Amino acid sequence: MQTLAELFLNTVRSFPKPDFLKVKRNDVYTDISMAGFEAAVREFALGLKDLGHTRGAKLIILSENRPEWTMTDFANLCLGGVSVPIYTTLVAEQVKYIINDSDAEIVVVSNLFQFQKIASIRADLPKVKHIIIFQPKAPAPGVLTMEGVRERGRALAAAQPRLFEDTARSIRPEDDASIIYTSGTTGLPKGVVLTHGNFISNIVSVSNVIHFSATDTVLSFLPLSHVLERMVTFTYVYKGCSIGYAENAETVAHNLLEIRPQIMVSVPRVFEKIYSRVMDNVMAGSGLKRRIFFWGVKIGKAAGQKKLAGKQPGPWLAFRQKIAAKLVYSKVIEKTGGRVRFFVSGGAPLSKDIAEFFYALGLTVLEGYGLTETSPVLAVNTFEALRFGTVGRVLPGVEIKIAPDGEILAKGPNIMKGYYKKPAETEDVFENGWFKTGDIGFIDADGFLTITDRKKDLIVTAGGKNIAPQPIENVLKTNPYISNAVVLGDRRRYVGALIVPNFEKLEEYARFVKIPFKDRAELVRNEQIESFLRSEIERSTPNLASYERIKKIAILDHEFDIDRDEITPTLKVKRNIIENRYQDLIEGMYKGDLG
Repeated sequence: MQTLAELFLNTVRSFPKPDFLKVKRNDVYTDISMAGFEAAVREFALGLKDLGHTRGAKLIILSENRPEWTMTDFANLCLGGVSVPIYTTLVAEQVKYIINDSDAEIVVVSNLFQFQKIASIRADLPKVKHIIIFQPKAPAPGVLTMEGVRERGRALAAAQPRLFEDTARSIRPEDDASIIYTSGTTGLPKGVVLTHGNFISNIVSVSNVIHFSATDTVLSFLPLSHVLERMVTFTYVYKGCSIGYAENAETVAHNLLEIRPQIMVSVPRVFEKIYSRVMDNVMAGSGLKRRIFFWGVKIGKAAGQKKLAGKQPGPWLAFRQKIAAKLVYSKVIEKTGGRVRFFVSGGAPLSKDIAEFFYALGLTVLEGYGLTETSPVLAVNTFEALRFGTVGRVLPGVEIKIAPDGEILAKGPNIMKGYYKKPAETEDVFENGWFKTGDIGFIDADGFLTITDRKKDLIVTAGGKNIAPQPIENVLKTNPYISNAVVLGDRRRYVGALIVPNFEKLEEYARFVKIPFKDRAELVRNEQIESFLRSEIERSTPNLASYERIKKIAILDHEFDIDRDEITPTLKVKRNIIENRYQDLIEGMYKGDLG
């Protein structure tokens, strides 16, 4: 297997299962068989070919996670087309930039809402020849439906039975498979060109260190436009896993109970929210329930440390762990559907405390590391080699070295071809054949990689101290009263932070201590509230060095928002936009600081 087209051909023959894909229709999850998936891919591919779609031509996918997304992707890949995914959260102007920059000729959308974005910019898309919608009815003249395209494909297949197979077999590993636009925490997004060979190398390497099988059911909710969910979906297909699609990000908790997956890939923010919800429920319970819970977590951590050291818990510890599993762990595990073998976390750093917490409860979170430019995985924790606070050991076939300034450099078959139509930017991120990740980190004596921060995000105080903001932010977000935080202090005399409170918890506290407020803006301006949050920050960060301690805070009266371009679709804060947008608030926090 050298291409994604061959991956598809192998899978549809190897796993003739009745429940390959699961999708919510009319409030009930229904199954799509492997045969149904194969037919959809073959017919849609040949329908695209009948429309004149050729090898190397670009096709946009603007859709939420659903079976048709994966069908469209494989149909295009088996033709030798290049898939260009777009986040559904992007506005029309951002969509226009990606369509035009990628030279796309076909745009595929999921529904009327996404179609309206395209309709509003249609006059500015000179290279687009066809618009296709998943819905059964075309919303406007000239728009094609997926079923209509499949019908064309069926007619072509009848006339040329070998056409699909021959075309798919002709794809080469060096052929472009996808252009994925970076979500862009700074500047305009760049199109990362990844080949069939890039993806295949990553799929095979990950499969060799983490066990996926046809008996696994997975829940897909991280956007398929994100390279991590895309690559693991390819891996699921490779291994014949059953894929259940979440309705949306808000319904994940409910969909977990319906799908009862063995595996789910997510970003740290989701695990942070689950942790906060568990802790809220615990703290709302009786004193006895709280004592039992924390006793159970303590037992779980002790047993976990033994396991990580390659030892078995002694009889007394094993006995207590069994009791804790019944009284404590089972209640949390039930909320995940009760069958989870492991979670995978990527896209941003996961707090060590949260990873250890889940492990103590019997839920293993395997944290990994990579970038869009690396297809994406460079390193990952596994059951055989697991160390919290790190992103695991380097993936087989990948090379990592640390530059003199601490930057992580990577080399391997998964490294991108380059940025689309941007030779200067491509040249800039390579040094003697090594890809410059832009991340700072180190490898310990046992080969585990630790990421400390983004190179461009490092804070250098006026006193010359280097501070990595992300680890501090991760600690702050474990506090029940803090939803998000941005640590500041570059060229300043001390460290400050923008704080987004957990408004539900903070309002509850304000009512308890009888602090009057008519809205959130008044609440966050209250000196007593600021003093309370400062004390919570001090309580959460006792292990920081004196120069890392947060001396001042500014409190926002709203969450960071994707629609305001403050966070990426994978919930990473766009630091430069935040610092510009809240400049007055930040300057007010540092008022009188001459450093």
